[in-house]
Amino acid sequence: IHLFQDTGQGGSRQQVWALSSQRLAAILDSMRKQEVWTGGEAGQAHSTGSPAEQVKALVDLLAWKGSQGGQTPQVPDRTPDSPLGPCSNDSRIRRYREALLSRMGGGPELNGPPPRLASLLLVEGLTDLQLREHDFTQVEATRGQQRPARPIGLDRLFLPLSRVSIPPRISITVGVAGMGKTTLVRHFVRLWAQGQVGRDFLLVLPLTFRDLNIHEKLSADRLLRSVFPNTGEAGLDVATQARVLLVLDGLDECKTPLDFSNTVACTDPKKEIQVDHLITNIVRGNLFPKVSVWITSRPSVAGQIPGGLVDRMTEIRGFTEEEIKVCLERMFPEEQTLLGQVLSQVQADRALYLMCTVPAFCNLTGAALGHLCRSRPALQDAELWPPRTLCELYSWYFRMALSREGQEKGKVSPRIEQVAHGGRKMVGTLGRLAFHGLVKRKYVFYEQDMKAFGVDLTLLQGALCSCFLQREETLASSVAYCFTHLSLQEFVAAAYYYSASRRAIFDLFTESGMSWPRLGFLTHFRSAALRAMQAEDGRLDVFLRFLSGLLSPRVNALLAGSLLAQGEHQSYRAQVAELLQGCLHRDTAVCARAVNVLHCLNELQHTELVRSMAEAMESGALARLTGPAHRAALAYLLQVSDTCAREANLSLCLSQGVLQSLLPQLLYCRSLRWAWASALPLSHNPSPAPSFNTTEIHSLTGGQKSEIKASAGPCSF
Repeated sequence: IHLFQDTGQGGSRQQVWALSSQRLAAILDSMRKQEVWTGGEAGQAHSTGSPAEQVKALVDLLAWKGSQGGQTPQVPDRTPDSPLGPCSNDSRIRRYREALLSRMGGGPELNGPPPRLASLLLVEGLTDLQLREHDFTQVEATRGQQRPARPIGLDRLFLPLSRVSIPPRISITVGVAGMGKTTLVRHFVRLWAQGQVGRDFLLVLPLTFRDLNIHEKLSADRLLRSVFPNTGEAGLDVATQARVLLVLDGLDECKTPLDFSNTVACTDPKKEIQVDHLITNIVRGNLFPKVSVWITSRPSVAGQIPGGLVDRMTEIRGFTEEEIKVCLERMFPEEQTLLGQVLSQVQADRALYLMCTVPAFCNLTGAALGHLCRSRPALQDAELWPPRTLCELYSWYFRMALSREGQEKGKVSPRIEQVAHGGRKMVGTLGRLAFHGLVKRKYVFYEQDMKAFGVDLTLLQGALCSCFLQREETLASSVAYCFTHLSLQEFVAAAYYYSASRRAIFDLFTESGMSWPRLGFLTHFRSAALRAMQAEDGRLDVFLRFLSGLLSPRVNALLAGSLLAQGEHQSYRAQVAELLQGCLHRDTAVCARAVNVLHCLNELQHTELVRSMAEAMESGALARLTGPAHRAALAYLLQVSDTCAREANLSLCLSQGVLQSLLPQLLYCRSLRWAWASALPLSHNPSPAPSFNTTEIHSLTGGQKSEIKASAGPCSF
């Protein structure tokens, strides 16, 4: 390479400097060793093109670094087959991908994408059931089956669906608690960092609401820097010019609900505003209008985002029967006999099998049943096998956690009584946290929350607490805690309420602790039942089931001495059953809260009402059992019993008024044969019509369903 300058004498030139290719390579290598730039930048200058172009790139890089204080410029990628286009070979992007792979950690998904996470279900929106009911109710009412939907692969998740459409800007993926939303996000981010999916995105910025909750106020600029640090002003340029995907995982864990009606618009990316206002403005497009946003959430919370702002909605499907088997096989790889016992128990209990379509619940069930099967030979009371209710299953899970705690302390065969003190202490510390978190819709806790509720952080290091609570470090180096599954928080909260009610003189639901005096367990149970039935989203339904189940003789036998005092509150069992049945006489229409009361009675092992309805269905004598309590029991049977739903032909034995009162629940029943026309008001039923199956029922529009529900009358407790 020869550099010349004009001499001014007739256009002649004088050679002032000569540089060989070998000398240029030596200069670049020396500058890399002195950390003037990285090896990637030196490689960019060396591979730019001809020697003259290499020198020009060298000079440009040095000039840019001098003006920007050493920050790395975005040198265009000259590689024609680069999937990301400009800036894809930026060393910062490569280092960022490596950091993401390290942060996301390893997992079984790295050995190959599991079929369940390789694609999602493309849905048109959220159903009434998803918006209004507890996650357990959603799985139970739909029998673990997703709506008919078109699958979409992860590689096409953010691409146009047709040649004439555009890529979605706001995408939402929903799934009930424990379905694997965070696992899906981590899997997608790992695949992007490896260059396997999302190749049209220059950057993927994964954030969780656990990370965002620690901030009171945040700007869009700081939000970007928290994930992709050391960007300078170039960071905002990237976010406004290149294709960037912002991932917001766990909307249901946001400490403040999103309010799109009362949030003030903000277009300044450097202005500090409340976190919920920031997210609202990003979704509306006031901030980062060109950035694609992917939000994951439980269905009921996803409804906070107006449907008109959502471009694409997907749903994670649950386990199939084969995947349930594979999951349990991984838990017991070398214990085939034990695996067979657990599998047979899951398959024999239809309700348990349906809940096992949720991966986290399947793991919890496997752990509890595995411990039960191992302990079965030593059981003094053979009646404790098998577990019949949800509360019994979770009681066995608690016993398993206690046994691990004992083994950790060096006891080879610990007795429950030997670690009873640890169980009570755990309920006393975590229980209050779980209960008040449930009341306030708070599912993630930080160290300040632990201190506020008097939780001993050293206690959290034991095996007992590790079975209930998981610890996670956020981007800001703080620590977040959450229960391993929502249902475990509800179980521990119910155990705390059960124990605290014997000595509490004020309403435990009152945040300040001051209320009209409430004395006695029955008074506190009545307060809990009233709160649960008034909750429109059903968030206290499973809590009330557990609270009822703790009064069961079988559960008391399981937890006596470890979690519950021997025979505590047993004298109230009949009175609680009477109180619950009294809740069924208040309305004409059967709503989900009424069906949940039947679940509570089942947990309490007070099954007379359900048995009488089942016998009436078998004998064809339903027509004489049409009271509010009987209608609620019928709706319960149609949801939990496949046989009842398959064989019932309600139009032959029930009047139009009774069918109308059942409509809110019958809309959710699949494989149910009944005369649809006979349940409609007379104005809609001028002549007899044939029976419809549930596929036809579910094909009705939202307006038609709303009209039918309105004809059934109001439903509130």
